[in-house]
Amino acid sequence: MQGESIFDTVITGGTVVTASDTFNADIGISGGQITGLGLGLTGRDTIDATGKLVLPGGIEAHCHIAQESATGGMTSDDYRSGSISAAFGGNSCFVPFAAQHRGMGVTETLDLYDSRAEGSSVIDYGYHLIVADPTEKVLTEELPAAFARGVTSFKVFMTYDLMRVDDRQFLDILTVAKTHGALTMVHAENNGMISWISDRLLAAGHSAPRYHAPSHPALAEAEAINRAISLAKLVDAALLIVHVSTPEGAGLVSEARMAGAKIFGETCAQYLFLTREDLDRPGMEGAKFMCSPPLRDVPTQDALWRHLQAGTFSVFSSDHAPYRFDETGKLANGPDATFKQIANGMPGIGLRLPLLFSEGVGKGRITLQQFAALSSSNAARLYGLDQKGSIAIGMDADIAIWDPEETRTVTAEDQHDNMDYTPFEGWQVTGWPVTVLTRGQRVIDGGKLQVEPGHGRYVARSRIDLTGYPGHRAPELDPATNFGAEIAP
Repeated sequence: MQGESIFDTVITGGTVVTASDTFNADIGISGGQITGLGLGLTGRDTIDATGKLVLPGGIEAHCHIAQESATGGMTSDDYRSGSISAAFGGNSCFVPFAAQHRGMGVTETLDLYDSRAEGSSVIDYGYHLIVADPTEKVLTEELPAAFARGVTSFKVFMTYDLMRVDDRQFLDILTVAKTHGALTMVHAENNGMISWISDRLLAAGHSAPRYHAPSHPALAEAEAINRAISLAKLVDAALLIVHVSTPEGAGLVSEARMAGAKIFGETCAQYLFLTREDLDRPGMEGAKFMCSPPLRDVPTQDALWRHLQAGTFSVFSSDHAPYRFDETGKLANGPDATFKQIANGMPGIGLRLPLLFSEGVGKGRITLQQFAALSSSNAARLYGLDQKGSIAIGMDADIAIWDPEETRTVTAEDQHDNMDYTPFEGWQVTGWPVTVLTRGQRVIDGGKLQVEPGHGRYVARSRIDLTGYPGHRAPELDPATNFGAEIAP
């Protein structure tokens, strides 16, 4: 547009990239929203993006911030340090987990995380609710109340003794989520397989971090994903399989999607860039690379890249679970802890997008449009962030400006989190976010934080849009084929 309006801020000279297009335009911002696209726009403040790419700000939708584990360990990042690291990595919004533990109510859980987040984050935020104790009150009162306050995604675990739900509880949660238009997320691994192998490894004296990998076989993921998809199909509910780490698991997601089921998939940076060989390091160094599901191998990386390219995975995340390599984190159970006693998880919130850009766009594996979708747009649509994830008039001015030629060597000191290591130490990446805006205000610019903690606001999210997914109608629940029985969804 050739406008006469004076905008608060204008981004000029850049190449705008969305999930569908690439074009040259100025972006006019007023009142925290994008209010103009065109050429020759003028503003009170100008950001020169000449030679750079202007993309939707990243949305990191799988991270553990200020969260206790079921055994009491606390992640090292709070909403201040976690959001700052996310912002330096090109993100303008994130959605950490709020973890209900057994004996806690959902309302109590969300109030607790409100107290941890409010006034601390530098970027906008929401929550995914982890449900570990689906009591009758939780199912009938507190989950609907959580949805009403804009928490529209619920996560369950099929593993971990203190967190997992059984199949019937899983069905109850899926049903409540479906009724209210929420998305259920699942950590899918077979708990029995993992505990059976782990006990035998330990009994034979195999306790080092490297044995974490064989204790979580690929079959454990494939079986659990198959079961989770079957449960979701029974009640025709939307389900996201998080951190898929195997070709078999990805294939199950792809098959279900092709059949029209309301199934979505996610993979994470560590499964594309690291392998189980990283666990086999001297002493306890391998503990730095322990996560669940575990790192796999190079053929698996190749298969996951193909699924990323083909659209099996709607979202690409960091699963940032920061535990320091000391007695507060990985070594909380002592310097000789067994692989079963070491906290699972690794940091990566600030490197998700630089790694994907460098290894994906830079090496010709994905297009710029796919990068925009995987970094931001897909997560916005899947998780109901209606005002984010795109560069269009009326959207929040959440924008990341990338220098596609800037080369960095990764160091822990540059991650801005509260960690003492990065699993990607020494990696060379090309392409870096140099300016990040949340609602039109520069959060990161010139290599420095430009806002105070508290700039980020809580974002209430809307229901999932399942347009184009016919779903699955189980004949056993259909009155037309089950002798007229009406079974509540």
